[in-house]
Amino acid sequence: RHLEKCHATHDATFLRDRTFGSRSRSAGDQSATGSREFLHDDDLSARQNSASRIDSESHRLVAGESVAGLDAASKQQQQQQQQQPSEDSVIKVFKLLRRYTAEFVTSHPRQAAPQVRSTLAKLELCRTDAMGGHRYRCDPCDFECRVNNSCGDRHCPQCAGAKRADWLDSTSQLLLPGITYFQVVFTIPDKLSSLALGNREEMYDLLFRAAWKTLKTVIADEQLFEAAAVMVLHTWNQKLEAHAHLHAMVPGGGPSLTGDRRWIKSRRPNVKHCDGNYLVDSEELKSEFRDNFIAGLKRLHANGKLHLNGDWEFLRSKAAFDDWLKPMEEITWVAYIEPPPYENCPPEQMAKYLARYLTGGPISDRRIVSDEDGFVTFMARVGKSTGGSDEVEPVKLRGAEFVRRWSLHILPKGYTKTRRFGGYWNGRRETYIAECRELLASEGVESAAAVEAPTGSVAPPAAEPESDTTPCCPKCKLKMRWIGFDEKPSWRILMYGPHRPHWYRDD
Repeated sequence: RHLEKCHATHDATFLRDRTFGSRSRSAGDQSATGSREFLHDDDLSARQNSASRIDSESHRLVAGESVAGLDAASKQQQQQQQQQPSEDSVIKVFKLLRRYTAEFVTSHPRQAAPQVRSTLAKLELCRTDAMGGHRYRCDPCDFECRVNNSCGDRHCPQCAGAKRADWLDSTSQLLLPGITYFQVVFTIPDKLSSLALGNREEMYDLLFRAAWKTLKTVIADEQLFEAAAVMVLHTWNQKLEAHAHLHAMVPGGGPSLTGDRRWIKSRRPNVKHCDGNYLVDSEELKSEFRDNFIAGLKRLHANGKLHLNGDWEFLRSKAAFDDWLKPMEEITWVAYIEPPPYENCPPEQMAKYLARYLTGGPISDRRIVSDEDGFVTFMARVGKSTGGSDEVEPVKLRGAEFVRRWSLHILPKGYTKTRRFGGYWNGRRETYIAECRELLASEGVESAAAVEAPTGSVAPPAAEPESDTTPCCPKCKLKMRWIGFDEKPSWRILMYGPHRPHWYRDD
């Protein structure tokens, strides 16, 4: 019943979206990011290729080690996929969305609101002939082909890898040698999931504010240095249900707040030696986060910014709302800190891990097990076994239900799901990075050459060169020659022309 109520609020919040009715562009549209939109390899996995953890939405920063529980569940699936003869036989998330969206729109018309239909329509058109594309020719054998344009939507499982790459590039500019970076996760209770779906922008904004206020306060009080954080919003759990939480990358040190110019490393209270595995007291973090979020929730209610749902009697008066919130004031909320998974772990690995949350939707292709008789089966982590390894089990959903759950995580148009705070805030970043460099140099952490680098410009980590996007001829195996392109039509033309999906309507 809780999940039914939670999902029932989804349609109401979409109907309040101010972008509905706009015919010039689809909801969620984002501009293209240069030629990298044509890259086929969008994977920015932080894990080694041998890692068998299949979830891209794990709460933990994975160091690359395999998980035994998952190996047994997915090894056979991986072997089967390797034996499949063609690309068409591989189970892809975007293919599942295209196959079952019509059924979803018919069976769940209220939840298939305009923004949802618009996003799903863009995904159905992505990299099809209707999108236009670039033409290539092989001169020795006269073979020609065309590489179709992608939709560029951040929810699309096929594209938006360039957006992740751009974010990773800019985030890498914040990373400095000699600093330990922690992952901190803030999660709201499941009881608030329904309210969050019905008030997405208000609740997600509050989650960002409460998490940052908590980090800033606890670090300042306990460690006495200036805090900084990069945060990424994550709205789903392993079963694709609503589960809003934040992942934050936080440096374990910073400029002193006591008035003296010195660098302070995070360390356990009353311990002189810094082992590099401690940021702040996690119990204090939990209670402070709970208090900050609940206080903000009460302000939203008092200011009339929480939208009423038909059966939400607890929002109709202050007394009813306070009574509804009281049990949550007495429980321990989930907020935990994770140090680097192994000694000398490069901070770029955490940045790569967070980048995977930015685009592509809530589930990856490698979690899909089967698509048979109108049912989609995928693997999901359900907890820990007695041996300490992750327990995974198959989740079987009707195709329309799979699309419905996937659509729960379509964000409002233009909503920013990654933000920077404190020392990483745009108005403070250059000064903060320069001060960190100077203080670290005085501690002997950085070389003199690093200190003399231009203010705010930290050299990005060495990266693999971008792959050549020019296709090879399937006959000659030689690089083909670009001979022209067909311009990508506007979304107005696509969504109101003959190529639009048969189930699509704008109302």
